[in-house]
Amino acid sequence: MSSLLDSLKDRISPDVVRGLASNLGESTDSVQQALTTGSTAMLATLASKAGDSGFLSQIMNLLSSAGARGAMGAAAGAGSSASSTVSQAGGTFMNMLFGNNLSGIQNKIAEVSGMRASSAGTILASAAPLVLGTLASKVSSEGLTASGLGSMLSAELPRLRSFLPAGFAIPGLSTVSSSVASEVSRVREEVRPKASGIVWPAVILGCILLAALLWFFNRGNSVNNEVHTASNAASQAGNAIANGAANLGAFFQTSLPDGIVLNIPQNGVENKLLVFIKDPNAQVNADTWFDFDRLLFDTNAATLQPSSQEQLQNIANILKAYPNVHIRIGGYTDNQGDAASNLKLSQDRADNVMHEIIVLGVDPSRLDAKGYGEDHPVADNSTDVGRAQNRRISMRVTQK
Repeated sequence: MSSLLDSLKDRISPDVVRGLASNLGESTDSVQQALTTGSTAMLATLASKAGDSGFLSQIMNLLSSAGARGAMGAAAGAGSSASSTVSQAGGTFMNMLFGNNLSGIQNKIAEVSGMRASSAGTILASAAPLVLGTLASKVSSEGLTASGLGSMLSAELPRLRSFLPAGFAIPGLSTVSSSVASEVSRVREEVRPKASGIVWPAVILGCILLAALLWFFNRGNSVNNEVHTASNAASQAGNAIANGAANLGAFFQTSLPDGIVLNIPQNGVENKLLVFIKDPNAQVNADTWFDFDRLLFDTNAATLQPSSQEQLQNIANILKAYPNVHIRIGGYTDNQGDAASNLKLSQDRADNVMHEIIVLGVDPSRLDAKGYGEDHPVADNSTDVGRAQNRRISMRVTQK
């Protein structure tokens, strides 16, 4: 019977990792380190809560929730729109594990892997479907109940703890001492993909990105069959995230008039905005909107997740470099639920994005925010993929 770490190793998707490393502009070694640490931190945190029967029941419910099923449906074939949907679903799982410590965990992963905090956030979110797929497979193949899963996690906690880098602190877990550093290195090499050039998968944006929860159950199937379906779908989720990152194109560096250098994707919203601003023939109008592609919110809330910070900073830098440009932030939802609640959520999200850009140094007089709720859909609300595309934040240049 393989351990959770060994099972997680078997879920490595080289294409996802290569896509993350390329599109995030990070080295493959850094991506591997971040994925290894992030995945282990999730399992270790879950294992530290193995004695909480209520929490484990929530995890088991999460594996068969309609929300998770919808997210996985989008992930299975939605391209870049799936990346956002899957990442938001993964964010729900991470918030369950880390709560208010999520930002600190993200920063620590960035520190130990030598990458930007925003990249670490994308990779951490993208690792979620891999962890959940591993758990789903265990639950299905070994017929585990919540208590059985708890027993397995408790038994593996010492190994999971030792696998974390020295000094990596998670609430409820003791940090790793230097005396186990060599064992950490040995185990890390043990889970490294064997083929040359292959690294841990994510984002996973994207990259990213940002990844997904599990798609279980067709009504009428047994729970075991539902879990098995979700386990297989987790691999599809990783590939969907990679496709989303790939659709953004390769990252490149560009200099702004004030000397700030941005590292942005070729097809990302930042480059689209810059092209529009710099094109003397591009006229301001009410119909030209640019969709943010790397903003993530907590599920059914207006709270921005930490991995959104890089894109917000990029947009703020662009606006500061072009002081004549004014923009409107637009918030949109799908048509599920109460229309009035959707309108409020869209306004709150647009307001929060505007507020964050102001905090980053942009004059408030140059910005306004408008929530449109379920109006102006850009895709079919009868499908998971379409609803994911309709849940968006966009911006329109109102003066340049």
